[in-house]
Amino acid sequence: MDQADGAGSPPTIYDVAQRAGVSIATVSRVLNGHSYLRPETRDRVLHAVRELRFVPNDSARGLSSRTKKIIGLVFVRHPAEQDLMQLEQESLLFTDSVIRGAELAAHRCGYSLLLSGVGDGDTGPAVQALTGRTDGLIILDQVLPERRVAPLAKRFPVVLLAGSGRSRTAATVRVDNVGGMKAVADHLIGGHGYRQLSFLSGIADSPDSASRRTAFTGFAEAMGASCAQGDPWVADYTSSSAVRAVQRALSSGQPLPDAIVCANDQMAIGTLQALLRAGVRVPEDVAVTGFDDLPVVRHLHPGLTTVHQPIQQLGSAAVEQLVALVEGGPDGNRDLVFPVELMVRGSCGCPEPEPELSPLGIEPWRFEI
Repeated sequence: MDQADGAGSPPTIYDVAQRAGVSIATVSRVLNGHSYLRPETRDRVLHAVRELRFVPNDSARGLSSRTKKIIGLVFVRHPAEQDLMQLEQESLLFTDSVIRGAELAAHRCGYSLLLSGVGDGDTGPAVQALTGRTDGLIILDQVLPERRVAPLAKRFPVVLLAGSGRSRTAATVRVDNVGGMKAVADHLIGGHGYRQLSFLSGIADSPDSASRRTAFTGFAEAMGASCAQGDPWVADYTSSSAVRAVQRALSSGQPLPDAIVCANDQMAIGTLQALLRAGVRVPEDVAVTGFDDLPVVRHLHPGLTTVHQPIQQLGSAAVEQLVALVEGGPDGNRDLVFPVELMVRGSCGCPEPEPELSPLGIEPWRFEI
């Protein structure tokens, strides 16, 4: 937005990028004098800078000449799972897709990507150690509570991949969890008429899981349905933890809900297997939904109704946000929210055609006992 428009705040690198039709990383590279850019791209960015009367952060630009050209991506490393046909080891899961998007963006920006998995316990020291080896960090969901990110982000470039969006020190890249869960509630309750539902949560410290749980239970109650949460409907995002949660629910003797809404696809896959092992039919007896739209769920039978989020694009956007901060981006909070889409398949009770063969000619994966 131009200062002349009366907005009252100076234009930022994000405004320049929008006016020029390029990424914020490209704007940063132009401002820092990178020579490998197309002349027309450079001219377009400089024209936008002049139009907006944008003043770069000179101190931050000066730091860019001393960068290591390495950015870190920190994620939670789950223990290797031995059951569920070793699904956790397949390269089809959320973190792997994020990494693929991040790698491509880092390469385009001229940076190397340093991956670091952290396990259980206090992850703070491990994250802190990476600040000496990188120019900035992308911190994925579950790694650190948001309140513990603030002191780090005050002195070091940090992008949160998932978060509340309220951080004043770190940039945030996330998806519209509330909109996604509203679409699920509208479909299950408004479309199918389900009234008794359960929400299977992920890790307690996960901003995504907490946001999805709060949103869905609120929408369900507003629509006159009930939604069970908490014990036994708590897992840790993995398929095997979902199996254990569903087994606890089955052994409790309580009636099963009309539908089980899972905070991610991995737990939905575990839920499907646990139900079918117990002779509970999906969707005839219980409907199941997920969140992510991992490639594998399109080849299940029944296909998994889930919320699609642009996983690789999240990784790419997080890298571009971080590079912009490293190379002279603006101070202050930035919150980039991607839209989501409900993908309706057979697990919710909707009719679906017989799944087609995958591009490799592989038969759809059917859960069988």
